[in-house]
Amino acid sequence: MTDGTDSQRQAEGDAGADGAQDARPERHTGAPDVRDPVAERILDALREVKDPELGINIVDLGLIYDIELEEGSARVTMTLTSPGCPAGGQILSGAQNKAGSVEGVDAATINLVWKPFWTPDRIDPKIRAALGY
Repeated sequence: MTDGTDSQRQAEGDAGADGAQDARPERHTGAPDVRDPVAERILDALREVKDPELGINIVDLGLIYDIELEEGSARVTMTLTSPGCPAGGQILSGAQNKAGSVEGVDAATINLVWKPFWTPDRIDPKIRAALGY
């Protein structure tokens, strides 16, 4: 699991832990680094939720920023491709349903954030190449 600070630091161009300024943001900051088996299952379940306009799952699109677990509750921090995303409600509902359906999860909530703002650099590199980015 991640706290998102490294991705946020890179996206905002802040100095890293060593105080050095990042020369350029990392290209693919996509899926969060999950080490907990339940979080891994949640991430796998979220791969079933697709952006209906692009036909690509929300994990490979880089929309998932973090998965936090606490006593059977899961909190998925994510974004959308834009604040005006017409499929936003459908995507958020699908993410909550899939995360909540995972064994070991009693309740799931979605934390929608806009920082760091999503860019195509967050897309999985293979998918991004296929899309021409």
